[in-house]
Amino acid sequence: MSVILNIETSSKNCSVSISENGKTIGLKEQNYDEHSHSKSLHVFINEIFKETKLSPQKLSAVAISEGPGSYTGLRIGVSAAKGICVALNVPLIAIDTMQILARKIECSEGYIISAMDSRRDEIYYSIFKSNKCMTPVKVGKTDCMIMNSNSFSDYYKKSIINFVGNCNEKIKKFLNHENIIFSDFILPSANEMGIISFSRFKKSEFENISDFQPKYLKEFGGKKINI
Repeated sequence: MSVILNIETSSKNCSVSISENGKTIGLKEQNYDEHSHSKSLHVFINEIFKETKLSPQKLSAVAISEGPGSYTGLRIGVSAAKGICVALNVPLIAIDTMQILARKIECSEGYIISAMDSRRDEIYYSIFKSNKCMTPVKVGKTDCMIMNSNSFSDYYKKSIINFVGNCNEKIKKFLNHENIIFSDFILPSANEMGIISFSRFKKSEFENISDFQPKYLKEFGGKKINI
């Protein structure tokens, strides 16, 4: 049996879950107007152990949303995850934030595009291919682009695409097509991390705790492309 603490702090949603063999058994989260992870994260972690009646010593691993996302939020989440891993001598698992967001969409065909808002007409995005299971397959790497009327046309002209994230209104200014579906889900949650962290745990896909660093949005800021 694997019990994993999942931490998601890449956005304004401070989110913590505990999963057992891939199934979420406890969730604590709140979406704040401002980033308040420094005040809430450790409180949520303590509360979720109490609510699930689990001892931290029962943990098999800690999973962290690795970004892209808020510099402050990611830094706080990673620091907390590392501290717990070192204290309990358990491995660290890192999960792409965009994959966590993509798991909010359940579809049997087409593409899922996780998109997070950036400045002006820019978005950060990842493209996933649905494979009729709970873990969409990533197509290419997370990147940054300036939206225009031809963005993602190679995808929606041949298939259904589902946008998920917090920049739907920005995208709607440029794209309008019958094959485009806009999801109401806007922020990633630790609720979607359990099945991914369990898969990584079974494969022993762990991070070097001392060297691991999150992936901040600014890493993508210098490259702007159009699709």
